Amino acid sequence: MSTASTTEHDAAHGHEHPKWLAHHFDSPTQQFDSAKLGMWIFICTEILMLGGLFVAYGIFRGMEPDVFHHAHEHLNWRLGAVNTVVLLFSSLTAALAVRQSQVGDRKGTTNYLVVTLLCAAVFLCVKYVEYSAKIEHGLLPGRCFGHPGFADHCINAGASVMPAAVHGLTTRASMFFALYFMMTGIHGLHVVIGMGVLGWVLWRNLRGDFSKEYFTAVEIGALYWHLVDLVWIYLFPLLYLVG
Repeated sequence: MSTASTTEHDAAHGHEHPKWLAHHFDSPTQQFDSAKLGMWIFICTEILMLGGLFVAYGIFRGMEPDVFHHAHEHLNWRLGAVNTVVLLFSSLTAALAVRQSQVGDRKGTTNYLVVTLLCAAVFLCVKYVEYSAKIEHGLLPGRCFGHPGFADHCINAGASVMPAAVHGLTTRASMFFALYFMMTGIHGLHVVIGMGVLGWVLWRNLRGDFSKEYFTAVEIGALYWHLVDLVWIYLFPLLYLVG
């Protein structure tokens, strides 16, 4: 059916399809519910992936609790706490962005999205400081443990010599830092992706795509960001406080 005939058919039957309503949906409500269900399914798959890392952490920590406890003391819990506060605040501003879009406040939506993105940038900057300190002190995974700055000989495929101890830690502590970099690194990747998603939502909001009737992308983007926040809420106490 052509666009013209579709328009005539809708008009004849009293159907008014907004420009943002995809042709394969019967109503805005159906489109919104489908988008939200899709995001929840995606979130479930992400939880399954990250859940495997949490299980691995639990297994290895159970095998060597003392090693993990001493290793976690070399993490800066203050920086971790700062990032926790930053992400919690960013979750609030993301929720407020959704609320402002629901009431048709385009400027308010823009302001809250910008603040959320700034918080994400602060989070990444703090992680950069943390990672830099670990690399400088040689608190690295695998054969790089004890070799500051990822020295060439530590990443050489033929190298296997590791120091007996680093900062009072045995080489077994390299497993803790392997999990630390893996878990926080994947989370950091999600932060970067979230910034891309929210940046796209911000661009569309500035373009005037959203209104009281249509704010699906804002809510879906915020829902993804809440996942990023939720994962960190578990990572922070597990890595920085409990060890």
